[in-house]
Amino acid sequence: MAIRQIRYDSDPILRKNSRKVTEINERIKILLDDMVDTMYHNDGVGLAAPQVGVLRRVVVIDVGEGPIKLINPEIIGEEGEKVDVEGCLSVPNRVGTVKRPEKVIVKYLDEQGQEKTIEGTGLLGKALCHEIDHLNGILFIDKMIDEIIPEEDEGD
Repeated sequence: MAIRQIRYDSDPILRKNSRKVTEINERIKILLDDMVDTMYHNDGVGLAAPQVGVLRRVVVIDVGEGPIKLINPEIIGEEGEKVDVEGCLSVPNRVGTVKRPEKVIVKYLDEQGQEKTIEGTGLLGKALCHEIDHLNGILFIDKMIDEIIPEEDEGD
């Protein structure tokens, strides 16, 4: 497959709402595969289509258990809340704390068009929320509570 160019936070496409996928065709399947390759190439945990310049409701995530491909994901339930550290491939060199649900339930379509649900806690829950935010033109820095500034290495 192909490595696609990551869009960065100054790119206006990242602030737009993505369109629903109405047909799961070869182009969508290629997009999903390219997004997985791009995510791995950039050492990411998740990637949303707008991050590669495509305004479609498509997300890929891998928290260490293999890639999950989600088409038209939608949060249908959430419980609790947790503040944790986040970063983003589209916002390089910035890290901060964000409040997210402790647990989310997401409805989506798989590559075969089958409706499924996935329950996420921990890193998976955080990634699901983060990537679905991208589909709505929201970046983690919009929800950031505190930015974490790396300490300067003073050398020896």
